[in-house]
Amino acid sequence: MDPNQQQPQQPQGSPQGQPYEQPQPVVPTAEQLNASQQPTPGQPQPQPQMVYVARPINPAQPHITEEARAKHEASKKKYPELNLSEGEYVISAVRRHPVGMVPIFAVVGVVLLALAIGVPIYDSMRETAQNLPPTGIVAILAFLLGLLTIIGGYVAVYVYMNNKFFLTNESVIQEIQHSLFSKHEQTVSLANIEDASFVQNGLIPHLFNYGSIRLSTEGDETTYRFSYVANPKQQIAILNNAVEAFKNGRPVSED
Repeated sequence: MDPNQQQPQQPQGSPQGQPYEQPQPVVPTAEQLNASQQPTPGQPQPQPQMVYVARPINPAQPHITEEARAKHEASKKKYPELNLSEGEYVISAVRRHPVGMVPIFAVVGVVLLALAIGVPIYDSMRETAQNLPPTGIVAILAFLLGLLTIIGGYVAVYVYMNNKFFLTNESVIQEIQHSLFSKHEQTVSLANIEDASFVQNGLIPHLFNYGSIRLSTEGDETTYRFSYVANPKQQIAILNNAVEAFKNGRPVSED
């Protein structure tokens, strides 16, 4: 052994002749780490860093072709009730099938027929019965009831026909008329439409070629439905082609 090589010194209090062991590092526990990360009273607290992003005052407008601009102006004139963005135009305007008004006409017709038959029957009954109101008063009441029935039928037809569904080159717009003085509009971007399908249940919908279309959106999983659609298969085909073209960055056509 080299006499110049220094021997490791034994720590004080360790017995002679015993091998010297290097002390192991102490690993702090999670509680000790959390305690060490707590701010010390009196020390300045670190302030959050603010990042400022500059936005242009006048952002660049998307390029709109002359053809799209002309279609936009035509759609605004034809559908002034729609709030179309610049360059947006209507591809398809879906209205409800007239077959949905048959129950309305049936109810109005039955009521008017019952009133028309009821007045002569009442007049014949009055000849045999006593203490009945005059036939003229009953006829006036029947006339007023028939007039109210016609007005109610007109309102029902107005509400039915004012439920509309529009497909544009950017979105789907649905106008929902709940009653004579209750209406709202909902708009769904073509980029958010995940699935579009139609349903025809029963013999009558297949005979008159009407049904319901259904749209489901991404994210919030909202479902939109529109019933009594004429030729729903064709309307869904147009809608799916528009959604696919919009998501792939292609121009949305009317075919």
